[in-house]
Amino acid sequence: MINIFKDDIKLEKILNREIQSFGNLENTVDEIIENVIKNGDKAVLEYSRKFDCPDLNTMEVSKEEIENGYNNTSEELLQILREAKSNIELFHKKQLKDGFRIEKENGIILGQKYTPIEKVGIYVPGGTAAYPSTVLMNAIPAKIAGVSQIIMVTPCGKDGKIKNEILAAAKICGVDRIFKCGGAQAIAALAYGTESIPNVYKIVGPGNIYVALAKKAVFGKVSIDMIAGPSEILIIADKSANPNYVAADLLSQAEHDKLATAVLVTDSEELAKQTSTVLEERIKKLPRCDIARESIDTNGKIIIVDNIDKAIEISNSIAPEHLELCVNDPFSILDKITNAGSIFMGHNTPEAIGDYFAGPNHTLPTGGSAKFSSPLSVDDFVKKSAYSFYPEKATLDAMDKISKFAKVEGLDAHAESVLTRGGKA
Repeated sequence: MINIFKDDIKLEKILNREIQSFGNLENTVDEIIENVIKNGDKAVLEYSRKFDCPDLNTMEVSKEEIENGYNNTSEELLQILREAKSNIELFHKKQLKDGFRIEKENGIILGQKYTPIEKVGIYVPGGTAAYPSTVLMNAIPAKIAGVSQIIMVTPCGKDGKIKNEILAAAKICGVDRIFKCGGAQAIAALAYGTESIPNVYKIVGPGNIYVALAKKAVFGKVSIDMIAGPSEILIIADKSANPNYVAADLLSQAEHDKLATAVLVTDSEELAKQTSTVLEERIKKLPRCDIARESIDTNGKIIIVDNIDKAIEISNSIAPEHLELCVNDPFSILDKITNAGSIFMGHNTPEAIGDYFAGPNHTLPTGGSAKFSSPLSVDDFVKKSAYSFYPEKATLDAMDKISKFAKVEGLDAHAESVLTRGGKA
């Protein structure tokens, strides 16, 4: 049964966001990474045979396998994938930025240029599951940014095959190479490279705790998108909300993971009661009811507040991954939302639309990190470089000021590198 609270209870008692220790797992992940660094393909294959397919001999997916996967995907799903791709492209193309150039009167030129990251690795969960949406949400912004090599890793099934839907999505998005490997070993291979798997400069994509810890471990050698935690949804709802919709949307996240969080904040006690009742009816019918049940019992909350402004205050404090505004006029409160990964407006915009189809990215900050970070975007796949040009006269004019500044910091060689251009050092 979902827990119902009044808003006078402290948020830390409502949310279970304790810092967890993964000491033993981190040691295991470190050992896997070291093994891959030392033994390359041999190590990755050993792990893949142990965890995925005992008879796996070749990791790279052939062009023939990709074509077969595409051809064995239903035309209906291919059309859906193409339309989703179009929506995602439309949104992410708006994120492209131009550099700038400043020309000052004394001939000084200052500027900033954007350069795509050359090589990016995408991790896609696999095995018995198929998440083609992960392929789309990670590969499309990388392509738009101009990344020249997109390397995808995903675990195969026990039959040594990758799901057709994954291969179809990869072909549609223009992924360059695909490898059958998963877990910490796949992250290590992307970060350090093996005989078969090229090293990349950035790794993106979700995974289990081993994948998350491996991404954390290789950060610094490569860039990563984020360390994602369990899924979250918070719904702000007023009396105009439909309890059936609200309950369904809470469960859409609860079915992800036993650690997922689903919170309703409302100023309507009647809606709170109705949503609780409907949720209990719906949860019994879910194929993943055991997972959803534990998630709701442990991390499901309904908070009753005096007004919607208080609901917004609570939401901003929580900084949810997904925020739904199930209120009569969602645009009237949008500007008051300061901390949220992605915001879903109105009664007919369930979070699931954003997962698959709307266009904004579904790779979102979790665990309160929406207070300081953003969804995956084109920005994640480009670098900024500043450039400066000083003609001789401008350098000579600034020479004494720069040298004095450098000497304040005790860096005489810095000062001399400027002074020598004026014959003073």
